[in-house]
Amino acid sequence: MNPAVIPHDDLTDIVGRDRVFDDPNLLRRLARDESFATPTTPRCVVQPATPEQVQELVRWANRTATPLVPVSSGAPHFRGDTVPGEGGAVIVDLSTMNAVLRVDRRNRVAMIEPGVTYGELLPALRREGLAPYMPLLPRRTKSVVGSMLEREPITMGRHQWDIQDPLLCIEVIFGNGELFRTGSAAGPGTIEEQRQAGGAQMRGMGPGQTDLQRIVQGAQGTMGIVTWATMKCRLLPTVTEAFLVASESPEPLLALGHELFRIMLGDDVFVLNAHNLAAILTDDAESLRRLRAALPAWILYFAVDGTGVLPEERIAYQVEQWQDLAQRLGLRPVKNLPAGVRADHVARSLTAPSTDPYWKLRLSGGCEDVFFLTTLDRAAAMVRLFHERAERAGYPTRDLGTYVQPTVQGTSCHCELNLPYDPGDGAAAGAVRTLVEEASVALANAGAFFSRPYGRCADFAYRRDAVSTMALKKLKAIFDPQHVMNPGKLCF
Repeated sequence: MNPAVIPHDDLTDIVGRDRVFDDPNLLRRLARDESFATPTTPRCVVQPATPEQVQELVRWANRTATPLVPVSSGAPHFRGDTVPGEGGAVIVDLSTMNAVLRVDRRNRVAMIEPGVTYGELLPALRREGLAPYMPLLPRRTKSVVGSMLEREPITMGRHQWDIQDPLLCIEVIFGNGELFRTGSAAGPGTIEEQRQAGGAQMRGMGPGQTDLQRIVQGAQGTMGIVTWATMKCRLLPTVTEAFLVASESPEPLLALGHELFRIMLGDDVFVLNAHNLAAILTDDAESLRRLRAALPAWILYFAVDGTGVLPEERIAYQVEQWQDLAQRLGLRPVKNLPAGVRADHVARSLTAPSTDPYWKLRLSGGCEDVFFLTTLDRAAAMVRLFHERAERAGYPTRDLGTYVQPTVQGTSCHCELNLPYDPGDGAAAGAVRTLVEEASVALANAGAFFSRPYGRCADFAYRRDAVSTMALKKLKAIFDPQHVMNPGKLCF
């Protein structure tokens, strides 16, 4: 990024002359993302280096009524939340606040700044014998804090006890310019004094009976800017035993997934259709098509990690019960599928971010996602509803990716439909946009819960819940009274 002419003396006073950018080419790139959000060119980009600079930026925005758009992940962006909703906005680029501040093996906690990516976090944790809870092959540039704030599902739903997990505590500069620390990080004492007393900032709720973290998580930067977060980690496994189960329909696999969570077996458990499994295991469109054609329609992935004491024994008893359970349900766990797909290859893929190009872009160069929460017993009907809508709209359903991830001990599941399309084909892009909007409304009418609504989905999601919308607007008036934080998103 080349420093451009600096017309913003206030901003250069806060972050330094070499951290303010207004190059027209850069601003044009940031005016849009891979979603259907309306392009809006920002005024400039600033790169704060410290929480104090972030706080000064927010105070400056309040004095000058300037919208701020916090961005922690690198491109490509997909959901429109990093595209300014109003003209004259300043992009707050947090990518250079990328320090792993602390790794605490004893308590299995890490403290990180918002610009840390999974690629940067993994080696830092590995040196301490730890590993993160990760979403399904995040893109290489994805911020870990951004992922947790967006409540992206992790592949180990059995380790998730609350929808906030693995996020623990945060430090946030609210839109009113006040710094706040949530959970046990709030005190008593400073962070350093807490560490000297053995504290590890592990409890997210608080201080007292408050749980302000919940209004920051999922807020798409509309409430404040997070300057660091603590997160749960897990022991790095010494060995992993993985299996695949194939089926021509999703129902038997979802029933198996439900039973796995009921009796608390396994670590990684999720269901993919053939398209998505082929997408994560190949590097280009032609290879993807060949592998997809050779795979069964639906695949459940199940893995047990050997950690701590007696890792082999931990695996052995779980595998024995897992095979008995699958057999009772008439399913057959295997190590290998047709076309050379091996369970241990999938297991290795899950330990790192996606290689480039990002797996969702490998077929056509663009992809639009529809995702929502439901329960495992209703997921198949939701997927079928979307497929029927796609067929009716003329979308090639062979290209439709599907990912079902049990969450929070299997009490709910993240259901995701991925629609690859050629972004250079205006007609195809328009058809996908229409399909996504109409099918999302149909899914919501069928009971799908859009807990993380982006773009147009936010419109109908908030229209359906007037009471929650009113409560959120009252909170917004408290924590961001000048509406400087990412205006135009969610219901604000």
